[in-house]
Amino acid sequence: MLKNDIKFDCRYFDGSKPCQIKELCNNCNFYNPMGKRILIIKLASVGDVLRTTAILPALKTKYPKSFITWLLRDPAQELLEGNSYIDRIFTFGLESVLLLQVEKFDMVICLDKAFEAVSLATLIGGDEKYGFGLSKEGKVYPFNKEAEYSFILGLDNDLKFYKNKKTYQELIFDIANLIYKNEHYELRLAPKELGFAETFFKNNNLGKDDIIIGINTGAGEVFANKKLRPEKIVELIELLSKEIDAKILLLGGPLEKKINKDIVRTVSYKVVNSGCDNSLLEFAALINNCSVIITADTLALHIAIALRKPVLALFGPTSSQEIDLYHRGFKIVTDLECAPCYKNKCDKQITCMDKINLAKIIKAIKDLTTSNIVTGV
Repeated sequence: MLKNDIKFDCRYFDGSKPCQIKELCNNCNFYNPMGKRILIIKLASVGDVLRTTAILPALKTKYPKSFITWLLRDPAQELLEGNSYIDRIFTFGLESVLLLQVEKFDMVICLDKAFEAVSLATLIGGDEKYGFGLSKEGKVYPFNKEAEYSFILGLDNDLKFYKNKKTYQELIFDIANLIYKNEHYELRLAPKELGFAETFFKNNNLGKDDIIIGINTGAGEVFANKKLRPEKIVELIELLSKEIDAKILLLGGPLEKKINKDIVRTVSYKVVNSGCDNSLLEFAALINNCSVIITADTLALHIAIALRKPVLALFGPTSSQEIDLYHRGFKIVTDLECAPCYKNKCDKQITCMDKINLAKIIKAIKDLTTSNIVTGV
């Protein structure tokens, strides 16, 4: 009797408290079955989580009645909240791991090769599994044939650094057996964050008619020398001030607090420091109000792409071909022969990012700030 009366597959049903409509299932006219239950496992990094959202529209198009759960690590969930394609977001931890092992999914898509991700993907019940799992020997392996190319890509430096021409989006679409149609990844900002950025810009005399160049000075701690040295950023700002009629906003996180303060004190040109203690969404809102962004291959790059901002992306130790700018920017790639390398340590006195040509940056920014993309003409 209970099984017939209670709709356990309804997306509104909780099981521990009344639904919003406060009716038992047999009296409810709002029954909405979950349909195909899909689990996406992409834990980190935050930028990779954000760009993985490109897969969501294609999944919802192919499975319009699907119920999508996403497992990730804190703080990535902040950038996915409000995404209408996602039905549930779980943060990786004991509670979510236990819960997911009890549930059964129609499809499990693991796009993360971290051992905790592939272990869980292997343990979770799923009729179809795509991406990566853990073998009985304790090794990462591809679940499906379509994931084999990405699997080999992680093992073969020659393939990854030189031969591969596929973007990250193309790779994950292949893994999930989806047809890539240039789907964007998206970030949705709430009125609170938009208001924060508007107030900050107003208080710092950054007007809507100004060309505002946002320079992101950081690049995390995983890869060595993925960002420009502070002294090179100072040199870049001095050149920009002479060549382009624009205002400059320094962007960064907690790791860039001292760097950004030192840059402001050093340059002769007045720049605005956005602060380094903003939330992820406040940081994104500041990027959203800029005319163009200069950044290394890091979170700020993916936020700018998600918000459809013109961007100049700088590449040293990482592969530029995996990044899709969607025709709204330029890439400047180092010409140092040992790059890319993906090393987390570098013993060279002159690094790949030191070899980035500042004249090329100036030219690219001139092109971007006079283009229809920036001016809106």
